Amino acid sequence: MKNKYLSIYNKIATQIKIGEMAPGTLLPSENELTDLHGTSRETIRKALNLLSQNGYIQKVRGKGSLVIDINKFDFPVSGLVSFKELAQKMANKTRTIVNELSLTKPDQYIKQQLNISSNQHVWKVVRTREIDGTKVILDKDFLIEDFVPSLTREICGDSIYNYVENELNLTISFARKEIVVVEPTDEDRELLDLEGFHNVVVIKNYVYLDDARQFQYTESRHRPDKFRFVDFARRNH
Repeated sequence: MKNKYLSIYNKIATQIKIGEMAPGTLLPSENELTDLHGTSRETIRKALNLLSQNGYIQKVRGKGSLVIDINKFDFPVSGLVSFKELAQKMANKTRTIVNELSLTKPDQYIKQQLNISSNQHVWKVVRTREIDGTKVILDKDFLIEDFVPSLTREICGDSIYNYVENELNLTISFARKEIVVVEPTDEDRELLDLEGFHNVVVIKNYVYLDDARQFQYTESRHRPDKFRFVDFARRNH
């Protein structure tokens, strides 16, 4: 049958959608699926590849095909919101862990991202975001001291944007964003729950005040199975 793999794909996708195959469970092996469906291994691989591409399974090296949670969290790409603001809209339990807060002399890479000179100091804030007990986001923030003269772990554990706007009376206006997919670093693997995952989605934010001065650079590093990155687009005529 020419489209046998589509029939197998639709059957497994439906089982995942209605909960017959729960997130975190492994699909039968390729050999078992071949016998179960009476088809070739190549047909099974095509069906599994399509399931992976459409976000139903994650191929885990040495284990097989893992069913992933299709109820992903919408992450607004075009918006400029804090994690606390996103968390307030979720029904899920969330937690922020402040891994590092330090005032440093930035390296060459961070100086380039912030477009600053060598004699300026920068706050480095590293925070892990938990959703329902799973560490799924690693935020690495760099803020220029000239704009943010003081910062505490308490503020970082709550909302830096709330502090900047309501305590420092600065107006955060816009950001330029880049999205890339990269292999996890050792730091990613230490601070995120990444067992079986071989990529992270990184959103780089270059954040500006209302007078067009950049005050922050952020790398928000996401586990790939938990988020759906959304935007709203309008065609201009």
